Amino acid sequence: MAEPDRTHGVPPTMMSAWVGWIAFAAVIMVLLGVFHVLQGLVALFEDGYFEVEKSGLAVQVDYTVWGWVHIVGGVIITAAGLAVFAGKLWARIVGVLVAMASAIVNVGFLAASPVWSVTMIAMNLLIIWALTAHGREIAE
Repeated sequence: MAEPDRTHGVPPTMMSAWVGWIAFAAVIMVLLGVFHVLQGLVALFEDGYFEVEKSGLAVQVDYTVWGWVHIVGGVIITAAGLAVFAGKLWARIVGVLVAMASAIVNVGFLAASPVWSVTMIAMNLLIIWALTAHGREIAE
């Protein structure tokens, strides 16, 4: 007869349903990173795509600079998102910090792409909430 606290030989864990939110945050981090890279590539190669000139931005720098900021940030947040799946503490810390930075960058980029920036800010807030409120549970 099987032990009552074991299922198919697998010991029980303290994992809760909130682990799904961490997986969601990791997936959103990877998507957010890809979106940042795509937005960065557009800024690098198609300046005329955006709704305002660089003088209309909160931080008045060339779109080439914005492009590189988005690309570098996108690569970092994608890597951290992949590491969150492994339950790494450093990935959760980096994830929160990069999501904060991403939100700030998107506030600065709001005039150039308002709907997209607001969407990305909302995604960043979900990432920060999931990683800070329930992050420890995925490591278990």
